[in-house]
Amino acid sequence: MRRRGYLGVDIGTSSSKGVLVEPGGRILRTAVREHTVDRPAPGHVEMDAEIWWREFTELAGELTAPGDVDVVAVGVSGMGPCVLVTDGEGTPLRPAILYGIDTRAGAQIAALNAELGAEEIFARCGSTLSSQAVGPKLRWIAETEPDVHARARRLFMPSSWLVYRLTGEYVLDYHSASQCTPLFDTIDGVWYEPWARHVSPELELPPLRWPGEAAGVTTREVAGIPAGVPVITGTIDAWSEAVSVDAQNPGDLMVMYGTTMFLINTVRERLTTPAMWATMGAVPGTRNLAGGMATSGAITAWLRDLTGGPDYPTMLAEARDSGPGANGLLVLPYFAGERTPIFDPDARGVVAGLTLSHTRGDLYRAVLEATAFGVRHNIEALREVGSEISRVVAVGGGTRGELWTQIVTDVTGMAQVVPSVTIGASYGAAFLAAGLVDDVRMADWNPPARVCEPNPEVRATYDALYEQYRALYPASRDVQHALAAQQRILSRGGKS
Repeated sequence: MRRRGYLGVDIGTSSSKGVLVEPGGRILRTAVREHTVDRPAPGHVEMDAEIWWREFTELAGELTAPGDVDVVAVGVSGMGPCVLVTDGEGTPLRPAILYGIDTRAGAQIAALNAELGAEEIFARCGSTLSSQAVGPKLRWIAETEPDVHARARRLFMPSSWLVYRLTGEYVLDYHSASQCTPLFDTIDGVWYEPWARHVSPELELPPLRWPGEAAGVTTREVAGIPAGVPVITGTIDAWSEAVSVDAQNPGDLMVMYGTTMFLINTVRERLTTPAMWATMGAVPGTRNLAGGMATSGAITAWLRDLTGGPDYPTMLAEARDSGPGANGLLVLPYFAGERTPIFDPDARGVVAGLTLSHTRGDLYRAVLEATAFGVRHNIEALREVGSEISRVVAVGGGTRGELWTQIVTDVTGMAQVVPSVTIGASYGAAFLAAGLVDDVRMADWNPPARVCEPNPEVRATYDALYEQYRALYPASRDVQHALAAQQRILSRGGKS
């Protein structure tokens, strides 16, 4: 007997994930395609958009191959905000420039702040210009690749690119647009034409819809998906992930454990702080304050590869044996610069306290604790502007080993709800797609599985370490910046 199902696909930094879900929220099948990003120069992080489409079709084909499920709605999401520029026919003109982990546009940030006014940008857009912003990267293309800029007519992100390939519709969701600083006005929730024209006058800005609204229908059969199936507009992966765990209500804070660490706090009214990003929410009528660390799981992968590739269960066991405080090690997790709350693309990773007696487990523990200190730093930035956090929900692959979530809970002193399903953004995309054809509630799909409670016995240890963590960055910042400058010179073959 054939069943109905909803397909969700998410394009992430290190992999694309797909899920096929039946009515009621039960996952029928999952599929993954791992990939790498390109780093053609220090601070440059790119990806070929054709990989997004190829992996979508591969995932969809694998999930629908048994032929026992009729796909009745399609959901998409992806990393962002990204900058994929195409010509008027939607043909990519260069690889997509990725989100805040790409730090190439420092000079363009300074120039736009001077031209438009840093205070005016923050007041209208709700965020300062940073490596996360779209506008400076568009300006970078204009200044360094004028031939590309001259032909650029459309702007895509992974989710909107998949929508375009499936439906032929050129659309973007409100949330993704709100991260296109300084092109979007978060006060009125519209494109801000004067600044958009100033940054990229020939670019055709896409019409805006909410992530769960229909963008269109599939124009032909694709990888087991028949023609005429509705497709949502989609959104950035972290916001789809928040939907997947029902963490888009006022007072909710979602903590996403992945290649990078991301935090989304849903607020009752528009709040702004230079330390975070103020954005539109994933569902109509909501606003967010969001933060993101440039690296988290990426450092654990680096350490695993550096030390011979042991599996993660082995490394987690070693970190657990190390104990709170990692036997006197302290790490700054700024291995790719840092986004919120310090917004420093030239920050660099620091390992302090190393001795010959330290082990791989100590270093791995210190890395996990460093990301937890980063989460606490972001939470403090949220609270400083009056944000209310009444519920913390953990999501992402990093929740599976339990140790990482426990460390974050102990460092912050805040309990975390771990849902039954933590597969992430693809599940949220499938849920939004289900809403196109059925009456659904995420509370029914994904109830809590457990609550991670703080251990009061380690709080004093972590409070003391957190003070040292906060002191280490300003104490070593000048050295970090000098080394970052030296790295740029070396990347150019020693030419200053």
